Amino acid sequence: MDLVGKVAYITGGSKGIGYGVAKKLLQAGMKVAISGRTLETVQQAAEKLGKTDKVLAIASDVSKHGDEKKAVAQILAKWGTLDVVLANAGVGHFAPIDEMSDAQWHAMINTNLNGVFHTLKASVEALKKSKGYYISLASLAGTNFFANGAGYNATKFGVVGFTQAAMLDLRQYDIKVSTIMPGSVATHFNDHEPSPEDAWKIQPEDIGDLVLNLLHMNPRTLPSKIEVRPTRPDKK
Repeated sequence: MDLVGKVAYITGGSKGIGYGVAKKLLQAGMKVAISGRTLETVQQAAEKLGKTDKVLAIASDVSKHGDEKKAVAQILAKWGTLDVVLANAGVGHFAPIDEMSDAQWHAMINTNLNGVFHTLKASVEALKKSKGYYISLASLAGTNFFANGAGYNATKFGVVGFTQAAMLDLRQYDIKVSTIMPGSVATHFNDHEPSPEDAWKIQPEDIGDLVLNLLHMNPRTLPSKIEVRPTRPDKK
């Protein structure tokens, strides 16, 4: 894919992995729309990214299909096409299953799992026209279960299954579909504040490089599920 002038949409793009990917795609000459629940926060991220003519800030709650339809409509109204979609928005609540609340469970299901469906459903017709690329951001938690992670594991196992099945559905339209499954990433996820102690982790821009690698892959070849982890774990 020749990336110059192509259009990408990144959910959860105001910080962390989404922001890191947006930065890399902009450097490659793409136009990028980023979304989040709070418009002010997304606008601040867009201003930080610079290249204001190539960045669009959108308020959208991925748990609401209507919000995602409006987001895609905004992108098409501004740029006329949509070539790459990264469904990145996610939340995490970690507790033993007997202590997890209904609200925590549904927050993860609605954002992490329903969100990837809403984003794809809203953008699929545009991707058919552009023969574009849809990428979901899953996790190694989508293949490795762990204590206190029942809700999070359930959503990420679901994201992996959903995306792999969608890949089989959509390749007949020349839409490429992949899921990226990172291990430890230095982000603000779960109220973490990145610091120099996170230097051993995957950095958000590393995921950006990975997305660029996928976009540059020969169209006859599709890495449909990518596991990625730190080269060396933290030594404690």
